Amino acid sequence: MEVLIEAADDRKPRTEAMEASASKNDRFALTKPLTALLAIAAGLAIGNLYWAQPLLVQISNSLGVEVADTGLLITATQIGYAAGILLIVPLGDICPRRKLITVVMALAACSLLACATAPSFLFLAFGLSALGVTTVSGQIIIPLARDLADPKEQGQAVGVLAAGVMLGILAARTLSGLVADFLGWRSIYLIATVINLVLAGVLFKALPKMPAKEKTPYPKLIADVFKSIVRYKPLKWILITNGIVFGVVFNLFWTSLTFLLAAEPFGYSTFQIGLVSIAGITGAVASFGVGKLQDKGCGVQAAGAFIGVSLLSMALAFFAGESLALVVIAAAVYSLGVQGVGILNQARAMALDPARSSRLNTIFVFNNFVCGAIGSAASGFIWAWAGWLGICAAAVLVILIALVCWRIGSRASREAPGCVRGGGGGGRGGGPPPPPPPPPPPHP
Repeated sequence: MEVLIEAADDRKPRTEAMEASASKNDRFALTKPLTALLAIAAGLAIGNLYWAQPLLVQISNSLGVEVADTGLLITATQIGYAAGILLIVPLGDICPRRKLITVVMALAACSLLACATAPSFLFLAFGLSALGVTTVSGQIIIPLARDLADPKEQGQAVGVLAAGVMLGILAARTLSGLVADFLGWRSIYLIATVINLVLAGVLFKALPKMPAKEKTPYPKLIADVFKSIVRYKPLKWILITNGIVFGVVFNLFWTSLTFLLAAEPFGYSTFQIGLVSIAGITGAVASFGVGKLQDKGCGVQAAGAFIGVSLLSMALAFFAGESLALVVIAAAVYSLGVQGVGILNQARAMALDPARSSRLNTIFVFNNFVCGAIGSAASGFIWAWAGWLGICAAAVLVILIALVCWRIGSRASREAPGCVRGGGGGGRGGGPPPPPPPPPPPHP
């Protein structure tokens, strides 16, 4: 495992804020093998939330509930995840992160086992809630990777980890459908239990031993998460736009897509529904390069463009009710848009204050998954009331709201006082503020 860690004494000087977040980690560098391992771990952690999405019809038949009611399982998972993000992820700023990551991964394995053995719908809902609370290691890993990265490559590091997250979501949907078709829906949770335990052990061996970044009482730590919204002016607009595009629309679209593809004229099996998720690989591929836009200081403008891409995808989805080709195209375009928005906003949020990166990531992801729970819950009601066209209309409406909020937030970013590069404070969409004008020449 030593190959994963290398000396980094020759780094260039950092800003004061960056030094505060990384002063205890300067002995280590984010090597490519370590980056790959962290991306896999982050993808597995987030993938645990999405095993159930292609399984909703099979679960409804197995446990004797209405298909529309199974959307509440996704809601329970999202609410649990939001609680875990809020209560556990901030500990990354005050606890040794190697130990914290491995402990929460072991707890996630226990929750997966509870889901696999659930005797009833209610028990499964509680098990998925517990899984949501405990499968938060990915959101501890992302700030860790950013802290270990070179200052000029921190946006790129976030992008690579985000690619791992996206691939984890796609793999979870595809593999769960495949495995469930042959072995039943419970088997996927048993397999995931074993994988989580094995990877927890690998990470414990591979991660460097790093002391806590600071000592802060836990109640003050949690309170500081919410104070961030007031402390950093651009943050509230980042949260609103990302919560809509990644939270509400993401879950509205993908949860309802299961209902669409399971019904006529498609009538697809669980495995076939899972295969459609592969269309989302466009977002994962784009993730590797999106973070560089933040490092170059054009994160705000690029985020607005990706919101526009998301809007286009939902317009295409209007016509996809009876066309598999349009379903795949809409899913691919939306995945590109949502991933671009998410990466750029996450990098901007953590760069507002690198010393508090775990807390800033906490409020960012907490907001996403509260909004995601709203989207999942709304999908069942909107589907029952207005079908696929109602889902698309709702998605277009809220993305338009996000576009307006992005425009307002871009002005806030230009007005924000000196943030570090990528933090949303500069006039070029997140770069450093412009230098002061030169003094006037002396009078003759």
